[in-house]
Amino acid sequence: MTTGSGAETVDPGLPGLDAIMSERRQLINLAYRLLGSLAEAEDAVQETYARWYAMSREEQDAIASPGAWLTTVASRVCFNVLRSARARRETYVGEWLPEPLPDRAEWGGVRTGGAPVDPADRVTLDESVNLAFLVVLESMTPAERVAFVLHDVFCHSFAEVAEIVGRTPGACRQLASSARRRIRESQAPVSPTARQAGIVRDFKQAWEAKDIEALIGLLDPEATAVADGGGLALTFLEPIEGRDRIARAWVELAGRVPADQTFLERTVNGQPGLVAQQDGVVVTVFAFEIADDRIKHIWVLRNPEKLRAWTTG
Repeated sequence: MTTGSGAETVDPGLPGLDAIMSERRQLINLAYRLLGSLAEAEDAVQETYARWYAMSREEQDAIASPGAWLTTVASRVCFNVLRSARARRETYVGEWLPEPLPDRAEWGGVRTGGAPVDPADRVTLDESVNLAFLVVLESMTPAERVAFVLHDVFCHSFAEVAEIVGRTPGACRQLASSARRRIRESQAPVSPTARQAGIVRDFKQAWEAKDIEALIGLLDPEATAVADGGGLALTFLEPIEGRDRIARAWVELAGRVPADQTFLERTVNGQPGLVAQQDGVVVTVFAFEIADDRIKHIWVLRNPEKLRAWTTG
């Protein structure tokens, strides 16, 4: 049995192993929201289990709540990753976007180490995991993000958060409040999911028809489009701002789409989106933020390292 992406083997006969491993999905869910990357979340959880099994049996038995211990350690690992991520992302080619996830029914792919994705690694999709939400989390300081996600999303006390970020409970309360304010300021009236799906469908049809006026009509006047190729896939490096510029860019893109590439309507992080497939392989994921029946943001994910969960077979 493995404890994560690194294929570390543990003895399945160890007492309490099932209880320890049953925490895995919760830890993956937590780490993904903290890091915005499934690959980094898997590594953080792997590190957490490695620390658990590095302890003696006596040390393990002395822990009253192994689940709470695992959560605390995973959160600390993620906090440290977040603190180093800013420096690493300064050297990233182009814009960095959170890793997109498919609907659970469509989940495929392999882990970093080559093993198939386990169902226990699937992230529960809800409003705290849509791309718009994760993009706002990216704008927060590491301490803000950890305080907000642990307290507001996973209902941990500020005393527990304080142990992880090295602040007082009062300071953590302020961090969460600041993060909450960022979320509120970024939110706009959200269209019902069925309406969003219809708008995405209309966008796809207008794009395929190269109908620039129809595209403009579907976009918010101040819409933005951001792409993430990570230097591994061709895409635009700077955000495109304004519906006229986006519409022209998408019409131009339509003229360069390979004949064997198809666009399909899919769920992206719980929201209606699109994917581009070539030879049956997902090469691009398009996520949208739609408010007041207009597309406000388009996120284009082309970095193949962030599309592993979309690979079937």
